[in-house]
Amino acid sequence: MSTLGLLATILLVLMILVGGKKGARSFFALFFNFAVLFLAVLLMTDPAIDPIILTIIASIGISAITLFYINEINRKTKVAFISTLITIVIVLFFIVVITEMAMIQGFGEEEIEELSMFSMYIGVDFVKISAAVIIMSTIGAITDVAISIASPMHEMYQHNSSMTRKELFTFGLYIGRDILGTNTNTLFFAFFGGYLALLIWFKDLTYSLGEIINSKVFSAEMLTIFCAGIGIALIIPITAWISSYYFVRTRDKDFLEEQE
Repeated sequence: MSTLGLLATILLVLMILVGGKKGARSFFALFFNFAVLFLAVLLMTDPAIDPIILTIIASIGISAITLFYINEINRKTKVAFISTLITIVIVLFFIVVITEMAMIQGFGEEEIEELSMFSMYIGVDFVKISAAVIIMSTIGAITDVAISIASPMHEMYQHNSSMTRKELFTFGLYIGRDILGTNTNTLFFAFFGGYLALLIWFKDLTYSLGEIINSKVFSAEMLTIFCAGIGIALIIPITAWISSYYFVRTRDKDFLEEQE
């Protein structure tokens, strides 16, 4: 058995032991999401396909797999799914504008030597490609925050169904405030760990702090972190509002049906 096969087996066993059937579904969801991403990357090379539209479709697929396949279709996942899609659309068009203004699309000068043998005329819009890369880097965190807020709000509603919409919304915001800091830090350290070799290379090239900050490679990754943080900050009130509206509306509807 190869190293990858061994690690995959260990991961599967641990996920089943800890999460049972849901853990097994979570494991297979990794491969389904990878298939969606891989297909999206292949289709992005076609100039006739708009990367933004493709990204939205891929995000819908990834969110559906993550929420509905793992956690099944219920009130919590429906709310999280709707909140995720709204946030992705808002952040995506914001990212397109920021990417064009910051001019981080394309390759940095540190990558030119490795790419010099290839043609640069590939016929795709790198602004949209960069925006697609950023949103796909953040879709996991956005979906995670959405279900992390919708689930405890649903439990609170189940145990205290007399709560008003405002009280339930406030409860969701309190949960979101606890999640916000930890998720933002997770994104930062994921960047730092993934680009540690690049930072060491900057040191070997004797880059000054200003040169590092103005490097296209570094700037692109920092913008990814900031945009992901904006997405996480947006998903919290959006999920809290939709959850409070949906749960209270469902309660009132059920009450009226009982009265009839």
